[in-house]
Amino acid sequence: MKHAVAAAALTALLVACGSAGGGGGTKVTFNLAWFPQGSLGGVFAAIDQGYYEAEGLSVEPVRGYGGTRTVNEIDQGQWDYGYGDPISVILNRAKNGKTVMVGALNTVWPGGLCYDAGKHSVNGLADLKGLVLGGGATSPIQSLLPVWLERNRLPKEHIKLLKMDPAVVDASLVQGKIDLSDCWAGSNRATVLDLAKAAGREIKWLDYREHGLDMYGNGIVTSAERLSKDPEQVRKFLRATYKGYAFMKDNPAKVVEIMLKRYPELKSDVLTRQVEDMNQLLGDGSGRFDPARMASTAEIIGTAYQVRVPPTDVYSNDYLK
Repeated sequence: MKHAVAAAALTALLVACGSAGGGGGTKVTFNLAWFPQGSLGGVFAAIDQGYYEAEGLSVEPVRGYGGTRTVNEIDQGQWDYGYGDPISVILNRAKNGKTVMVGALNTVWPGGLCYDAGKHSVNGLADLKGLVLGGGATSPIQSLLPVWLERNRLPKEHIKLLKMDPAVVDASLVQGKIDLSDCWAGSNRATVLDLAKAAGREIKWLDYREHGLDMYGNGIVTSAERLSKDPEQVRKFLRATYKGYAFMKDNPAKVVEIMLKRYPELKSDVLTRQVEDMNQLLGDGSGRFDPARMASTAEIIGTAYQVRVPPTDVYSNDYLK
């Protein structure tokens, strides 16, 4: 209940002050895919430091309801840009959508399996046998996990998948109701660790990318229509955004301060860990996609979701400097 009240308060806060954009200029929207969190710190830094304004843009951050919905709504013209993932873009494309990833942020897959180290000793995938993994009903892990296990020569039933309300997954792990949780660097992993600290538990994790999941994670998504009609705006948006992420790498504590000033309902410790995680996920900060790794990403997603979309339809490096 406490977390539900906090979420409601944050939603109200977003309505009240989240629409304040980045100064004068052409107004554009950026869908966050969820609540504000450290993974989006570069966007808020770019707003605060006037990088968008210097490019003639006024950016309005908008609360999202999951990456798939964000990407589909961009395709429908509801938002100009958003924080989206290759799974959502590929599924959108498979249904004749026209969204495109134009910049990488999570240059490696940020997901993993969190577990209570006081209950389970995990030295490798074999130690996960029979454990129960809780994940949101629409989480990518529901489709990716069986493929990931098979790629590691393990049966699909090696881990028991349990579909849950995303709002209760983190607390359920800490309370011992599930053995494993679907947790993400730069996002809810920091929340899990915060809950565990309060409960006196030690949480550790196993990253999918360390065991054969060579994929890109979230990045910046827009529509093919926008690329066609206003390519210069896309270049301006990307230029300012990556300048914001460079600022975040150099000034992580300042970005936490910027976000807390804007959204005081957020927790400093959680934001700090999310920003630290994201700075590691950014790679060289250029935003460029490696064609071979994007091909690997499309192949894994295609196998998991039984769709086939050419990798070159999913992304573009053409709008980055």
